[in-house]
Amino acid sequence: MVQTDLAQLTSETAEWRQILRNYRDEFQECKKLLQDNCRESTREQLVEIEHFDNQFHIQLINIHDLKQSIKQHERRVDFEKKGADGVGNETYTQHERLLDAFLVLENRLQQLRGEFRDFINATNC
Repeated sequence: MVQTDLAQLTSETAEWRQILRNYRDEFQECKKLLQDNCRESTREQLVEIEHFDNQFHIQLINIHDLKQSIKQHERRVDFEKKGADGVGNETYTQHERLLDAFLVLENRLQQLRGEFRDFINATNC
């Protein structure tokens, strides 16, 4: 049973990191799209472009920070599973905290993605 739990922890964190990598790549492309295609915009559009550029920058930092926390957690799980006592309760608690942080961030990223798509569809960018 413990092996299943450890395999599940490892599988979940690997999935979270892959999803975050995908968002990172997507948002880097969105920033590039803003820089390359939105040069001839109205003043009002420039305000929104700046907003999205700032949001992408902030969320890319958030993605990086969460990925680093997940990697640290993976190292802790790996270290503890090699020990005599196995993985401790605190590690499982930390895993749940990371899951919560991941879900909150993913929701925020999906909202930003939707807002950006609406903006792109409504403008000439």
